[in-house]
Amino acid sequence: MVDPGMLSSVAFAFCIAGFVKGMVGLGLPTVSLGLLSLFVDLPTAMALLVMPSLVTNIWQAITGGEFTYLFRRLWLFLLLAFITVHVGAELFNMVEMVLLQRSLGALLLLYALLALVRKPLRLSPIQERVSSPIFGAINGILTGLTGTLFVPGVMFLQAIGLSRDALVQAMGMLFAVSTASLGLALYWHGRMPFDVGILSCAALLPALFGMGVGQVSRAYLSQELFRRLFLIAIGGLGCHILLS
Repeated sequence: MVDPGMLSSVAFAFCIAGFVKGMVGLGLPTVSLGLLSLFVDLPTAMALLVMPSLVTNIWQAITGGEFTYLFRRLWLFLLLAFITVHVGAELFNMVEMVLLQRSLGALLLLYALLALVRKPLRLSPIQERVSSPIFGAINGILTGLTGTLFVPGVMFLQAIGLSRDALVQAMGMLFAVSTASLGLALYWHGRMPFDVGILSCAALLPALFGMGVGQVSRAYLSQELFRRLFLIAIGGLGCHILLS
């Protein structure tokens, strides 16, 4: 039997994470991992985010009208991001848990700082083709190790000159394949207990609710202001995890 306090904490974490995703198109894994890691261990937090992240990102990936174009352009990047999650999951067993927690905090803080500085990298078509599998592989390994889905994949997608709508859809594709691979890796390595899997499915409801509220609220708040507040909050969570 799952503790009611745990249920409330998980529901709250995914409501907030879903709200952020509804507002800016990303952040559900980041925010949910950051919040969940305050009261559960990292492997449990990684397992809990699988279903909410997978379903919301599949929806984001198939809407927008540019799926075919993006898949043709990004298929190698996405393939490497999918496959190498299992490499990261294998390395997981060779690394101390404290080091993994610190890595998660460092990734959250690094992402927030880089995004706030806003000096985006720009890749030429040749650089894109050469670096695509490298970025995909690194993204997959870090996903398998820490459960974060976007470092450095989102930076790569921002650097190849996609339009705003195409970028949001491409992020959904990256997050969807990464989450699917992460779920398989967790199950294969015995880190997806039945009760945690059920709780992950249940967490989909508050995540969808929060996402809906975020989409409605988007029109009433400056997205740039919210983006900055979001990044500051992510950086604060990263600092907390690093120092705890």
